[in-house]
Order: sequence, then structure tokens, then C-alpha cells
Amino acid sequence: MRLVHLTASTFFGGPERQMLGLAAAMPRHVRTTFLSFPEGGRGDAFLDVVRSHGFPALPLPADFPRVRAAVRGLTDLLREVGCDTLLCHGYKAHILGRVAARRLGVPAVAVSRGWTGETRKVKVYEWLDRRHLRLMDHVVCVSDGQAEKVRRWCGVPAARMSVIRNSARLAAFEARDPDARGRLLDFFPSDSGVSQVVLAAGRLSPEKGFGVLVEAAAAVCREHPDAGVVLFGEGVLRPELERHADRLGLGGRFVMPGFRTDLDVLIGAADVVVLPSFTEGLPNVALEASAAGVPVVATAVGGTPEAVADGDSGYLVPPGQPGPIAARVGELLRDPVLRAKFGAAGRDRMRTGFTFAAQAAAYLRLIAAVTRRDGDAVPVAVRPSVEHVQGW
Repeated sequence: MRLVHLTASTFFGGPERQMLGLAAAMPRHVRTTFLSFPEGGRGDAFLDVVRSHGFPALPLPADFPRVRAAVRGLTDLLREVGCDTLLCHGYKAHILGRVAARRLGVPAVAVSRGWTGETRKVKVYEWLDRRHLRLMDHVVCVSDGQAEKVRRWCGVPAARMSVIRNSARLAAFEARDPDARGRLLDFFPSDSGVSQVVLAAGRLSPEKGFGVLVEAAAAVCREHPDAGVVLFGEGVLRPELERHADRLGLGGRFVMPGFRTDLDVLIGAADVVVLPSFTEGLPNVALEASAAGVPVVATAVGGTPEAVADGDSGYLVPPGQPGPIAARVGELLRDPVLRAKFGAAGRDRMRTGFTFAAQAAAYLRLIAAVTRRDGDAVPVAVRPSVEHVQGW
């Protein structure tokens, strides 16, 4: 079986980890190849990571706005590498991938992770994506919450939709780095007095709700003189968030070290992880915090309630309200026993319901269904079986 992932990735983030984790969990008879639109050369970063894990990874020769050249180049490359099923990630891959797959007579499957509305241009692209998804051979949604949006907004027939959830890379968090806690504390000034760390991570864009996090951080730091908040990530809102933190007098208690490639190591050293998003598909940060045994305080949006069990592995709060975030974070900072209990429950939850072995099995069933010649419908939810994989 020849499976091809098509993306327009410019760095190695959450969706990219999901693609690579799925490839690593597939059985030997599945040959996985990765293709990426060049994105002005920025696609090389993801392709380099893929190659380092032993998978073929190739840049496409053309990109938007050269649509005809991009489709022609993609078609030629798919024919060259061999493709039985094309998995498309993101609006550009969905639209151009579908056309190229049609030319070759292979199914094109869209993976719908959610929409960000990050900028006006992105909103236009995502509007096109929502109207295009119904034309795909099949649409995989990463959570029940995202599936509901696709049903409501895109008009995709139930027979051409499945839910296959994102997975947690359990093996990445099996061992703790004894130096990680010190490295995390080093992001704060030496005179800050910070000894408890609240961690957040993600693209610094409006849908992630980090402005609400700054407000919550001010309340947390007032109540807990030894607490600090570290926010990892880059994006258009960085200057605004920095100014907001300064206005609230957070000084060295709210730090933004930028995008990090060692988040796997650092996240397990935090006391609490916070996701203040306004919208989510199924957040990788929540999955990986739980896999690392760290309690999560998150907004109850999209697929987040599927990852975080309220009152068991973390707390769910309403979006856009700093008060409930601060209250729940404060509760966890005051109670190390509760933190340990929630952390253990989160890891158990990931081990039993969010593994890449289960994800791979679900995709194999889906691919078998969409490549059948008898036209049988695929059920609306392809539910993974519960298995454990040692990851990559």
C-alpha cells in the first residue's frame, strides 16, 4: 500500500507531529511518502525532519498562485512516487490535491483539524476550504467537535465522514530529563522568585486566546508570589501580548521565549498547562501535557473536552473568561496531591484512548473502505481500537 501525505507545512508543529506519528505506527506493508508545497523554501524544515526519521519527503516544484503548474507538478510527482491514497492536510492540499488525485484515479482524503481565522487572508482561504470539503472523497475529522462543525458548515454527507482522533506520543514522555525543571525556571529573571511554572504553548494568533491568558496570569501572580507563566510560540500577536503583560505589571513573571523545538522536554517540568483557546480541533498541547503527566486547565471548545476530562485529568472552563482560568490554576498550584492525581489520570487517559497504534488501525480500515470498488459507504465515525505504541 502506497500512502502519500500532502501538506504545506512551514515548521514542525502539532499537525506535523501527528502525520509523522501516524507514518511511524503503520505496518511494514504501508509505504508512506510526504510531499509539501515549497512555501518559498519554508517547507524544507518539515521535510528535513521527515527524512531524518527515514521517510521519503519531496518538495513540489510549483505553488500558488501558479495553480495549473502546481497541479501538473503534483500529478507528475504522485505518479512518480506511486500513490494509492492521498491524505491532504490543509486548504491548499485539499483543493489542489483533489484535482491531482482525480487525474490519477486515486481517492483524496481531507484531514480536517479546524479553522483559525488568523488573518483576513486566512479567513478567505478557510471559507474556500469549507465549501470545498464536500467535494473530497472522504473527510477525516480529528474530533467529534470538529466533525460537528464540518457537518454543520460544509454539508459533507455522513457516509463520507469519519472521526479519527489525534494521538499522544506517549513514548516521548516516558523518561523525565532531570535538568528540565531548571531549564524552565531559567526563562524567568533570576530575581523573579518564580518556583512554580504555568506553561502555555501555541501560535500567537487571536483564536488561541492568549490575551485572556495574560489577564489570568495577572490574577494568578497576585495570589501566588512564587508563580510565573511561560508562553511558548510565535505569531502576529507577540507585540500586543508583550504590551498587555507590561501594562498589567507582570514584569519577569510572564515570559515569552518564542518557538521551541525542545517542548517535549520542557512541558513535563511544568506544574500546570493552560489552553485558553476560543476554538480547537483536538489540541496537541492538551494531549502531550496529559501524556507527560501534567494537569491541564483548558477552555471547553471544539474537541478539547474529548482530551481533558473535567475534574479528572484537568479542568474545563468557559472561553474568554480569565477569572475561571485563574481560579482553577490557583487551585492546582496550591495542591500538589491534586496535581499528581490529575497528571496520572491524564496519562492513563492517553494510554487507553489516544495512541498512534489505534490511529493507524483506524486509518487502515478507512483506506480499505475508500479504495473498495463496490462503493460501500464508510461509517461516520471510524473508532480506533485501544492499543499502545512505543512511538518515535
